Amino acid sequence: MTVSLQALPFQLLSRFQRPVLSRSVGQMLNSFIPFVLICAALYAFPAMSWWLRPVLWLLAAGFVVRIFIIQHDCGHGSFFRSKGINDAVGWACSLLTLAPYAQWRRHHAQHHANWNNLDRRDSGLDIYSTCLTLEEYRELSPGAQWRYRAMRNPAVSLLLLPPVVFLALYRIPFDSPASWRRERIGVHLTNLGLLAIVLTLGLSFGFGRVAMVQVPITVIAATIGVWLFSVQHRFEHTLWARQADWNAGAASLQGTSYLRLPRLLQWFTGNIGFHHVHHLNSRIPNYRLEQCHDASAELRAAPVLSLWTAANSWRYAVWDEARKVMVRFPRRA
Repeated sequence: MTVSLQALPFQLLSRFQRPVLSRSVGQMLNSFIPFVLICAALYAFPAMSWWLRPVLWLLAAGFVVRIFIIQHDCGHGSFFRSKGINDAVGWACSLLTLAPYAQWRRHHAQHHANWNNLDRRDSGLDIYSTCLTLEEYRELSPGAQWRYRAMRNPAVSLLLLPPVVFLALYRIPFDSPASWRRERIGVHLTNLGLLAIVLTLGLSFGFGRVAMVQVPITVIAATIGVWLFSVQHRFEHTLWARQADWNAGAASLQGTSYLRLPRLLQWFTGNIGFHHVHHLNSRIPNYRLEQCHDASAELRAAPVLSLWTAANSWRYAVWDEARKVMVRFPRRA
């Protein structure tokens, strides 16, 4: 490990963690309003040309991703100073992202507690936040190797699973113990809110049109969102470590990337590319991450992914402990 906690600019990071009310409200307005207007156009003009409809689906999905970042910040308590307002706005966002606020917040907190830690991979993390070592993969039976590879094939992990998770799995409190009544109620309240929206739109425009508008937007947004969160920990020169060697500084600056996106994509994705800064201090609002990154030489030294290298990072699937890099699946014997 080459980064110590003492060497990190925590005092500088703390200067950026205070939310700015005008910027938070502004981000809500420039995210929710365009999304609603695009959906209104899709409902109002069902006979629009088929070349224009996918463009509007993609634009609307971009705003859903941006709204998800607001929900994400609310879950970290970083979007507003008030916990109550964060929770209220986060729940409102969930009616568009389809991810129940309290349940998703817990899942994401588990990720922040355990990311890139080889000894804490069985702590409820999903397939996007964990991996096998090269030796562990080689010890699997041929059938188990095939299943592991199949689940991480982009056609499955990035195209099939994200819509299934957001449309179906998140509709049930699938891993919430019966005693966690508040979280389970939160899932059901989200479902009731979604049901009210679907019934209102369906009775007004027809349920077929609701499906034609909302399902493609959700599928595109889920695919983009899952890819954004997963790619920033799974690239060739990331860092995984055993518990004895793991520390938050190294795991942030070497186990998380700076995804350098074109300015427009950076805006739509709520600065999530500055993921290394976010992991060092999750209380920094998304709209202050870039400013914090630019203020510190240590933060600017994080691994950089371009859009091209990020798009090809799915090939790196297992961690080679001897070489300290992620590698592709070994060729079958």
